[in-house]
Parts: sequence; structure tokens; C-alpha cells
Amino acid sequence: MEITGTSKIMFVLADPVDHVRASAVLNAYFAEIGEDLATSPLAVRPRDLGTVVDAIRCMGNVVGFGVTIPHKVAIMPLLNEVTNRARMIGAVNFVRRSRDGWLVGDNLDAPGFLAGLDAHGCSVEGKRVLQLGAGGAGRATAMAIAEAGAAELRISNRDEARGHALADAVQALFPATRVSAGPAPPEDFDLIVNTTPLGMKPGDAVPAEIGGIASSTVVYDIIVNPPVTRLMDAACARGAVTIGGKAMLDAQMALVATFIKQ
Repeated sequence: MEITGTSKIMFVLADPVDHVRASAVLNAYFAEIGEDLATSPLAVRPRDLGTVVDAIRCMGNVVGFGVTIPHKVAIMPLLNEVTNRARMIGAVNFVRRSRDGWLVGDNLDAPGFLAGLDAHGCSVEGKRVLQLGAGGAGRATAMAIAEAGAAELRISNRDEARGHALADAVQALFPATRVSAGPAPPEDFDLIVNTTPLGMKPGDAVPAEIGGIASSTVVYDIIVNPPVTRLMDAACARGAVTIGGKAMLDAQMALVATFIKQ
């Protein structure tokens, strides 16, 4: 990749940055479509987030930035504007910078999540779904699952109060889906979605014991790196269909390209 003074720049804000793969995928995608744009991860501690955002406002060749763990919720009050979708979800994962430094946040996790599912011939309509996690990405996937017509959504989160709060918010917006929170046997569900960071590190525990699931179950782990997590390995051992986070990330590339050009 040749980066010059005419290149447009994007960042991916995270802490830590070891797991970030979005920059590589974005760079490959933009090179493929002939866009002179380069993306790099930035290690940003939570206490420094405001300082970094203010600095980006002053960087004339920066067209935007991605946002990942742990900044997707904290970034919102630091922006000039957020889309209706991001406001509904309560989290942002991409920000567009205008020439005058105006920052607009959107959440492309939700449409990317559904597109990744669709690419594998799967759907949530009428399905019973168990979601693990209720963080920034979990808010997006929960809203997407309910909006796409799931019959039931169960949210299991380590912080149960946070899980119940998300369940209540989703239920209020999408009353046709039965939404609840708390631990539940994975074998009772058609689709299991992991939105927690458990699985990024080699020593991580499996976010759920899925030894009893059927081969008809779909397990969707939105972690991108590693491409195959321990949860996915366990699902494969049961003959279940598995989808990794790259499917969701790949689906967002065209969405990002359109968003930053608006």
C-alpha cells in the first residue's frame, strides 16, 4: 500500500488493539475498489478517548474512524451527531468526519450482522435466539435480531442488570418478539450469538457450554480474531453450523464506503 499526501485516512479506535482486524479488511477492500484510503488501528485508553476525538477533528486528511471495544457507547456524547439507528441501538461503531471536523456516528453492526447471517443462508425470522453479552455490539445485534422477526430473544450477560436493561429496551421497541434476560440452556435455542469478548485470548473461558446443542443449531461468534474460536470449535464438534465474525465484518465494508462518502 502506497500512502501519500493525497490519501484519505481512517482509524480504528480500540483498547487493546491486538484483536483488531477491521483495518486490514478495510485496506484490502478499498484497494480492491480503487479507493486511495488507508486505515490503521489506534490504541486509545478510555480516559484518553475525548482527547483523541478532539485531535481527529483537526486532522484534515482523516475522513472517519471505526470504533470497537470498549468505546462504542462512550463515544456517543463526544460526537456532533448520531444517526437514528445508532441512537436506537445506543452505540456507535463508525464515525464520519466532514471537512470542517463535524463528526457523525452510525452503527453498521446491525445490518452487517444480518448480512453475514444471510450470506450463510440463515435467518432469524421465527427463531429462538440466545445472545451472549449485552455490550455495545450486543445492543446492535439484539436490536437487529428482534427487528428481523425472531420469535424469542434471550439475553445472557455476566452483569445481569445490564442484560435486563437491554432486554427491556428491545422489548419496548419490538413487542412482537418475546425478549427476556438471564441464564438459559443453550440447547433450547435455534441460534446462539456470542457478542462477548470471550474467545479473543487463548486462555479465555468458553462463553457458554454448548455440549447439548443439536446439529441444526447455528452458532454465530462475532469475534473476528481468531477466525475460529473455542465456542465455534465446540459447535463444530456437535455438527452445528458456525459463522465467524469475519462474515459480519466483510458485510460492513460496502456500508462503510457508502457512509463515509455521504
